[in-house]
Amino acid sequence: MKKILLFFLILPSILGAQEQFSDSLKVDLSSPNATINTHLKFLQEDNYQPQKAAKTIFGLEDKKAIRKAVKIKQVLDGKGLFVDVNSIPTNTNYIDSVGVKAYARYLIFPNRLPEIYLEKKNGNWYYSTETIAKIDAIYNSVFPWYVNWIQEIVPQYGHYQFLGIEVWQFVALLFMVLISFILYLIVKKIAFSLLRSVQHYITKSNANLELNQFLKKLAHPIGLLFSIQFISKVFPSLQFSLFINRWIFLGLDIIETVFWIYVFLKLVKVVMQVYADFTEKTHSKLDDQLVPILNNLLTGIVLVFGFFKLLTIFGVDTTTLLAGATIGGLAFALASQDTVRNLIGTIMIFVDKPFHIDDWIEAGEVVGTVEKVGFRSTRVRAADTSIYQIPNSKLSEIVINNKGLRLYRRYNTNLGLRYDTPPELIEAFVNGVRQIIIEHPETRSDSYNVEFTGFGDSALLIMVNVYFKSLAWSEEQTSKHRLHIAIIKLASVLGVDFAFPSTTVSIEQFPDKTNRSPKYNTDKTHVNASIQQALSEFKNDVPPQNTPES
Repeated sequence: MKKILLFFLILPSILGAQEQFSDSLKVDLSSPNATINTHLKFLQEDNYQPQKAAKTIFGLEDKKAIRKAVKIKQVLDGKGLFVDVNSIPTNTNYIDSVGVKAYARYLIFPNRLPEIYLEKKNGNWYYSTETIAKIDAIYNSVFPWYVNWIQEIVPQYGHYQFLGIEVWQFVALLFMVLISFILYLIVKKIAFSLLRSVQHYITKSNANLELNQFLKKLAHPIGLLFSIQFISKVFPSLQFSLFINRWIFLGLDIIETVFWIYVFLKLVKVVMQVYADFTEKTHSKLDDQLVPILNNLLTGIVLVFGFFKLLTIFGVDTTTLLAGATIGGLAFALASQDTVRNLIGTIMIFVDKPFHIDDWIEAGEVVGTVEKVGFRSTRVRAADTSIYQIPNSKLSEIVINNKGLRLYRRYNTNLGLRYDTPPELIEAFVNGVRQIIIEHPETRSDSYNVEFTGFGDSALLIMVNVYFKSLAWSEEQTSKHRLHIAIIKLASVLGVDFAFPSTTVSIEQFPDKTNRSPKYNTDKTHVNASIQQALSEFKNDVPPQNTPES
């Protein structure tokens, strides 16, 4: 009696457990989560019911549907794609909002395998029409023709297992590693040769020793990347378990990403080296300032993209992270508007190039020579050697008078001769100054003016209008110095005196006093000899000009 009573007491529990077990094994296509769970659950070794898994395939007869369902599972396992069922949406009305148009679909692995996805039809979720149409081609790419051939030729002892891995898999793994190493050596040599050819085509010169080292370092990871691609292509053919495939492909993805980062970093370094060699040949030194700025910028871009790629591999949703970074960037930009404006000003300076390094500029109240253009400000050294740090935002907005870009620099002055200077000597002095200007290596010999222009309060005015070739400020002052010294020497040998403000009192009769006015020698021979002497001394004083090397 007690046994019968106990049986009736536990009967509801048994029936409930059976009903629950039965419910857990039923086909459910109500949501993306339910459909994928149904597909994978009925293809497990301990619960292999392919006819139920085939219910996730729409519009095909049982046998074809079973083959398609099995192939989808094999492709996922072969590529090491572990399906986290808990992360799949359970919403019956799930909408994929990524893209131009929203769809009732769900991509299982949008980055790794976007061709396999679910879509809603007739109120249920099935594998999409595109998935069914492409699964055979995807399967053949993951498991090529030789996979079945290998299975056929492997003898019985080749299927013996060691540490859960069959003997033939060990042998195939060794061959794969050997072939990938040979492929690495071949691709490395080819890549180095191609890189040298590209470099020679761009620069029209042979690479120096340092650049060759850069190219060799760049060729190494290129060869490794090809080897990794080969392993990624062949490894699914070895038919390891999902657990092994998952970790192998995760490691390969990490290694590939790291190598790509390394390749792009080396590529940035090579490009910057080539650009630096190019800037050394240009007249402008502003390009030299741009080299480290571009190098840091490009390096930062490569590292940021590589970081986000690594996060994607580890399953981190970078979309949310990018949205947060964008909002944070906007907040930072608003909080540091001056810094942003200076950065924009820096970009505008490098784009427009209103001046170059060593140019003499006038920027508002600042007059001096440009020494350096940085991220935030430009350094200008004044004539008194003081330093001005001008914010690039301000420098990009104000009017800049770049005297360093002048082809010639005009110099105009007036020389005053005594009123008692004879006309012959005035004419000789003017002609002598003209010849000095012609002989001066740093003045225009085709454009100048030396004329007797008028009568001043205390002197006869001789205008000297001359154009110096575009020189640095200090060099221009040295050129003026040589011109002035030559004019003074010319006046000395001619016996011409320069006037200065004075008052002259003339006394017609003053006993025992002689006339203090200079005696002028207007003899033509003397005048010509004096001019030639002054020109000869000037030529000897002018330093020799540097001639370009042949």
